[in-house]
Amino acid sequence: MGRNLPPLEIIAALRSLGLLGAHETACGEALTGGVSSDIWRIDLRDGAICAKRALSRLKVAAVWEAPVVRNQYEAGWMRCAEAAVPGVTPGLLGQVDGVLAMRFLPPDRYQLWKSALRDGQADVAFAGQVATSLVRIHAATKDVASEFPTDAIFRAIRLEPYLLATGVAHPDLAGILSGLVTTTEANKHALVHGDVSPKNILIGPDGPVFLDAECAWYGDPAFDVAFCLNHLLLKCLWNPGAAEGFLACFDGFVAAYLAGVTWEAPDALEARAAHLLPGLLLARVDGKSPVEYITRDADRATVRSVARALLLAPVDRLAAVRAAWAREITA
Repeated sequence: MGRNLPPLEIIAALRSLGLLGAHETACGEALTGGVSSDIWRIDLRDGAICAKRALSRLKVAAVWEAPVVRNQYEAGWMRCAEAAVPGVTPGLLGQVDGVLAMRFLPPDRYQLWKSALRDGQADVAFAGQVATSLVRIHAATKDVASEFPTDAIFRAIRLEPYLLATGVAHPDLAGILSGLVTTTEANKHALVHGDVSPKNILIGPDGPVFLDAECAWYGDPAFDVAFCLNHLLLKCLWNPGAAEGFLACFDGFVAAYLAGVTWEAPDALEARAAHLLPGLLLARVDGKSPVEYITRDADRATVRSVARALLLAPVDRLAAVRAAWAREITA
């Protein structure tokens, strides 16, 4: 494990937060996996912490820029989520000058959900726990709109690179995808995480722990639902032998989430999620942030076939999206 000096901006922020003395320095290790931030494990006298420095240009092939103020709102999301579901975040230590500090959770006790799915571990109960935690956060944050004036940020780092950019790649669908953006932006119900992906969820000893809420936005919780379910479908192409289990995780997530919706009719939210899901599916092969594990042309064709059909003929139930996907991957 390499030990290096973190960037000076991170050291200065830790001093500003009182986590590091004025004349102290600290060593650590740059962590991999993120495209939007420099992430470091830093060893302090009282133990290891994790520090994130937001980048103005994300580390992807396409030009993708975003304001660094976003991790101020990530810190806000962590506070709100922790109040709603204690233990659902790593534990915020502070945020200043584009740098966010939190507790470091050791990987021997906190496995990344993405790694478990990669290895074929399709735990339906855990998928349900993720959904239950998520819906509890949504239900508890109906009144925090004024704390998250992030419409422009959310458009810049989610709606534009995923949906609108995909419309450029599929001009015949551009109007439909733009309509999904309009609907998503018009529905203001709860605090949205914006990146509910298995790569941002740890399997903790007491349940799921959510990471990387840089996209925090007061808006449509259907986005979080569709975003997570999208990954469960795509994992069927990554590990085909576990596809049946991943589809069972999809079902478990949907059932657990819809059971907790209190702020509107569950059917209304489900319809918006079902409409969004194929757009997000298509975005992960033809948007600005394609998933790295879909590398075969045949798999990309599978995604396009299902997504395009569902965008052209929308369905209102998530089970119908799942059924269309299952038919295609088993054909």
